[in-house]
Amino acid sequence: MKKSLNLVVLGLSLSSSWGNGHATTYRALLRGMHAEGHRVLFLERDVPWYAKQRDLPDPNFCELSLYNGVDDLVLRSSARLQAADAVLVGSYVPEGTRIIDAVVALQPKLLCFYDLDTPVTLAKLDRKDEEYIAARQMPLFDIYFSFAGGEVVDRLEQQYGVSHAEPLYCCVDAQAYQQTGEAKHWDLGYIGTYSADRQPALEKLMIAPARLLPKMRFVVAGPNYPANIDWPHNVERIEHLAPADHPSFYSRQRFTLNITRTDMAAAGWSPSVRLFEAAACGTPIISDSWNGLEDFFPSGKAIIIASGPADIVTALTDLSETHRLMAEAAREIVLDQHTGRSRAAHFAAALCAARQLKMRRSSTRFTINA
Repeated sequence: MKKSLNLVVLGLSLSSSWGNGHATTYRALLRGMHAEGHRVLFLERDVPWYAKQRDLPDPNFCELSLYNGVDDLVLRSSARLQAADAVLVGSYVPEGTRIIDAVVALQPKLLCFYDLDTPVTLAKLDRKDEEYIAARQMPLFDIYFSFAGGEVVDRLEQQYGVSHAEPLYCCVDAQAYQQTGEAKHWDLGYIGTYSADRQPALEKLMIAPARLLPKMRFVVAGPNYPANIDWPHNVERIEHLAPADHPSFYSRQRFTLNITRTDMAAAGWSPSVRLFEAAACGTPIISDSWNGLEDFFPSGKAIIIASGPADIVTALTDLSETHRLMAEAAREIVLDQHTGRSRAAHFAAALCAARQLKMRRSSTRFTINA
């Protein structure tokens, strides 16, 4: 019989998906945890930019509590943090280093970190930027769950002294993300918050093809794009899309475009949640290239890899059945391996194994000291 876990998560945001992909992954993972019979309290810093854009203020799969700062968190939640079977701190939590120190001082039964930005985190640490985690804190975690796999896991353990690094890729809620059957409205679409390091790829793989194919329709959804971008007339802009609107957005595209942050592409094995969302909706995916991508979606069988505008034009003007078959293959991969339920089962098993190991080590130390 599986043990029901009592988990506390300190994450960037669960209530608002505005400008961040963390909420989507947390929602899918924690829905999966709920379906597996586990109890979760999500603690979120109350900040004005999320307060104005809350699209999930009252989740039905976990308890959500807001706090105002580190002192308020400790005052209100110490007992819950100490009683939990495991405490999970996420990346990009405001005042993350102070939060980690405060939680460590409470001596939780199991302390874990979920880095949804691992390549970015390591690049920041290389610059001595310890915005939300300090290098000295990395060995303090019983498990360091990483958004990225492959060589990144080895680097966490060998360079930063992490005792146990475990890949925990993003995931998708298979019940929420499905093909809606709506008519196609755009030939190619992209969703993502503006990022300076992604913009050259967007120029190359979206804006340039739009100019080459003036009779086709394109769309870019996401906030914070500068006003000085010269969008072609056939590129529609959507400032923000709540997760509930994502399935319709993907379903109305003939193809969807995936572009990877520079740090993540350099590290490899860092699939975006947008890849899994689009695949779950049965939309053919065109992506930039990075190491490890084909471990998730084989090129030419489940995804199209593009290096320039010509690759996009070729895909959009090809009317064969190949792309439909690719979309079906990608959807089968996601439903089999990358749903919130399957990721939650892996996550819970890792927590239980770590707790048992910690208890055995503690019992051994007690016996030796006695």
